[in-house]
Amino acid sequence: MAELESKVKPEEEQVVNPWEVTAKDGGKIDYDKLVEKFGCQRLNETLVDRVERLTSRPAHVFLRRGVFFAHRDFNEILDLYEKGEKFYLYTGRGPSSEALHLGHLVPFMFTNFAYARREANVVAHSLASLGARFRQNQVVGIFGFKKEDHIGKVSFPPVQAVPSFPTSFPHLFKGKDNLRCLIPCAIDQDPYFRMTRDVAPRIGYQKPALIESSFFPALQGETGKMSASDPNSAIYVTDSAKEIKNKVNRYAFSGGQDSIEKHRKYGANLEVDIPVKYLSFFLEDDNELNFIKEEYGAGRMLTGEVKKRLIDILSDLVERHRRARAAVTDEMVDAFMAVRPLPYMFS
Repeated sequence: MAELESKVKPEEEQVVNPWEVTAKDGGKIDYDKLVEKFGCQRLNETLVDRVERLTSRPAHVFLRRGVFFAHRDFNEILDLYEKGEKFYLYTGRGPSSEALHLGHLVPFMFTNFAYARREANVVAHSLASLGARFRQNQVVGIFGFKKEDHIGKVSFPPVQAVPSFPTSFPHLFKGKDNLRCLIPCAIDQDPYFRMTRDVAPRIGYQKPALIESSFFPALQGETGKMSASDPNSAIYVTDSAKEIKNKVNRYAFSGGQDSIEKHRKYGANLEVDIPVKYLSFFLEDDNELNFIKEEYGAGRMLTGEVKKRLIDILSDLVERHRRARAAVTDEMVDAFMAVRPLPYMFS
């Protein structure tokens, strides 16, 4: 009996950290458990309604549909907005391939914001201040570092933290040392800023606020996030319309039944259907999305029809990105990335 028990494979828990996202036993990511584990708050309908009231327009599709589902002090950012006070946004991207994939676009599309490159000496100053406040046992406790982890992994948290503080951008925020920062990011980045929020008051800064998104799933399903290092799990912004069509038709996991007869009878399982998940991100028309869900879930719409609509939307999105990118010259990039004051930022 003891020998039998030793052969039983232990139940695998979900793993969510800045380097790995894996669901429990091949299932879906449990976001309720993440909120509880990380200690953040759910972004509820009350906050979304408040965004609409303050901005006098519908909330962004990512808010309406719960793509951004958790936060830290987002309510305080809305307080600032309501008072007419300023704050700044910090987001970024470090893809593990030469091209961005669709998941990388989520924070960019939400913020519609780009930030200038920091001067090295200013960042180094902030890093020194932060580094003196972090202790190895604290960082190990947050990130779970092991002895075999390389030094770059251990040294990166302060690098990610420093843009949370306005003094990292003296050319932009001179004299505004108490300016609040809002960080849109996926929830796997939460440990970096949980650490940052802990140390911020001790070095004289306000805590950065966060608004956190769920993961953009891989084509094969919601067991993990789309990965730039796995070309068959991702759709890149450099993919052709033909490549997008092939990837969606071949790899996008379907919740439809395995025969038309069964599909007409039982309908699709929308909870596991990746084309529907992707449409929830990129189809802006709420009425059309609801129609597709209703018809597909009832079996009146087939998997091929849903995939065709998704292919059209993604092909158009990538083509618009390609045209916009083609219009950008090296000189424009240099000018945009140049460290320079922006005198009308707060006008």
